[in-house]
Formats: sequence, C-alpha cells, structure tokens
Amino acid sequence: MAEDKKTLLIKRYASRRLYNTETSDYVTLEDIAGFIREGRDVQIVDLKSGDDLTRQYLLQIIAEHESRGETMLPVGVLTDLVRSYTTSAGAMMPQFLQMSFDMLRDGQSKMMENMVRVSPLAKMPGFEAMQAQQEAFIKAMTGGKWPAGTQPAPAEEGKDEDLTEIRRQLADLQNKLSRMGK
Repeated sequence: MAEDKKTLLIKRYASRRLYNTETSDYVTLEDIAGFIREGRDVQIVDLKSGDDLTRQYLLQIIAEHESRGETMLPVGVLTDLVRSYTTSAGAMMPQFLQMSFDMLRDGQSKMMENMVRVSPLAKMPGFEAMQAQQEAFIKAMTGGKWPAGTQPAPAEEGKDEDLTEIRRQLADLQNKLSRMGK
C-alpha cells in the first residue's frame, strides 16, 4: 500500500527522459502508470529547475489512455471541467472531485463488506464469482488500494447490516454530480 512506502521520485532530464531514483533506471509513462496502479504515490520533478511536473505527466497519462479508446471520462464531464476553469466555482472543484472519489471508494468498500456479511447472498450459487468480480472492479477504480480498515471481511453468520447509509451516500453523490453537470 502507498501508506507503507514513501513517494517514488522521478526526475526529468533535459532530454525529457524520466529517471526512477529508486531503481536508478529510465522509465516510461506506462511504467509510471503501472507504479500508480500498484498503489505508489509518484512525484515527477524537473532536474534542472526543480519544478514539480507531476500534474502535467498524470494528465498526459490520462490523455494517452483516452486516445487509445480506454474512455472513462464522458465528453460532458470533460466539458464541465473546461468550464470550471473559467468560473468562480472552479476554486472548489478540486475539493469536490476529491470528496466524490473518496465517497465512491468508501461506498464501494462498504457495499462489498455488507454483501459478504449478508448471509442469504453469501449462500447463493456463484456468490464467490460475483464477489471476485466486485473486488476486481473496486481495485480497478481505486488503483488497487482498499481504503484503510475497509478490506472485505469474511462472511459472518447471522449478521445482517442495514444498507440505508450506503444508499444515502450514493444518492448524495449522484445529486452532487447532477448539480455539477448543470
């Protein structure tokens, strides 16, 4: 997990080559994307000026994935992001996006915990396969990291948790996203 490891420092040389200071070798954008998927935090700095280039390179990684047809960001969301740069609401956009992703990650983790604990579902044929698919989805959405303390727990007999809070959080997130689109 990223919490267990320090931030991986990548230096960009004048030749635009990217140098992994941990392993003393050159890396590509795809290598950096792999580090991030594995849960590592990465910082990319210009060797000469010391400028932090992390945002620029993360945006480039996203653009490359989008251009290869791995679309995750609908045109409407991209349009809204561009608009947010020209409005006074743009100042709160980074916090809103961070909170939205945090809520999504937390909601998915809680949903998985409750699915595992709800005994009628756990006894359904094929439940293990469905659970494995859900875990793979959550890991893909969270970059392979489970939020602290939310690792799926083994099924507990007779424990039936209420999903009302998760549904409320999901509805709140959907309302915020729909307001953002207007």
